[in-house]
Amino acid sequence: MDEYLKTNLKRWNETTQVHFKSKEYDLESFMKGRNSLYSIELEALGDVSGKSLLHLQCQFGMDTLSWARLGATVTGVDFSDVAINLASDINNELQLPARFLNSNIYDLPDILDEQFDIVFTSYGVLTWLPDLKKWGKIVSRYLKPGGIFFIAEFHPFSMVFDEEHSSELVYKYPYFHSEVPMHFKSEYTYTDSEKTIENVDAYEWQHSFADIITALLDAGLTIIEVKEYPFTNFGHFPFVKKCKDRYWRVKNNRFEIPLMFSLKATKK
Repeated sequence: MDEYLKTNLKRWNETTQVHFKSKEYDLESFMKGRNSLYSIELEALGDVSGKSLLHLQCQFGMDTLSWARLGATVTGVDFSDVAINLASDINNELQLPARFLNSNIYDLPDILDEQFDIVFTSYGVLTWLPDLKKWGKIVSRYLKPGGIFFIAEFHPFSMVFDEEHSSELVYKYPYFHSEVPMHFKSEYTYTDSEKTIENVDAYEWQHSFADIITALLDAGLTIIEVKEYPFTNFGHFPFVKKCKDRYWRVKNNRFEIPLMFSLKATKK
């Protein structure tokens, strides 16, 4: 398992530097005040003024700092030291109420002993985690009684389909979890199809919808809201198109499938 995670870390440390400079993330407009968050999480969490927020798997912190701009005191965590250093550099300029910690989330209790009003995570995070049961316990560990956990994520059902097939839905990847991860090789990142990278290998784990829900329930959380969406915030497939609201939808309503979901939970 450690070898899989070490390989992923090497790739993320390299790809993060590509993402940081990419048009997709558009750091320039963010530094001028643009909020990087989507309507799903903004509507779900509402007013965060005066609240403490822990952002798990925060990458280089644009969403974390967007919450800080809305009034939260934030802590961002990521296993990529490159990402955390970049996040800290960004905030050295912005001077928002934020801090960033470099840690695999499973090891976070070794360096962080607090609880938060909100624990937040989003978009492309779960596939990098080999153990969701342990993840659920980490979420619960850091959530104050009465606090809110919120996740917005790509729907596991949508992730079984071939991302290159444009005319129909073609089953390609497993739906159910396996301890042996899927192995991918790519010279490019999801933001750039021209700049090649050296660390081509990546390992990902599929988790079913039941896996996600059960991990949180077993950790003592109470689920208070689950939503599914027929759109996504990323152009995974050739059969989707980007709309004015920043979301990607299936062209001509060809397929009615859930592309993302969100879940809100609390702890007594």
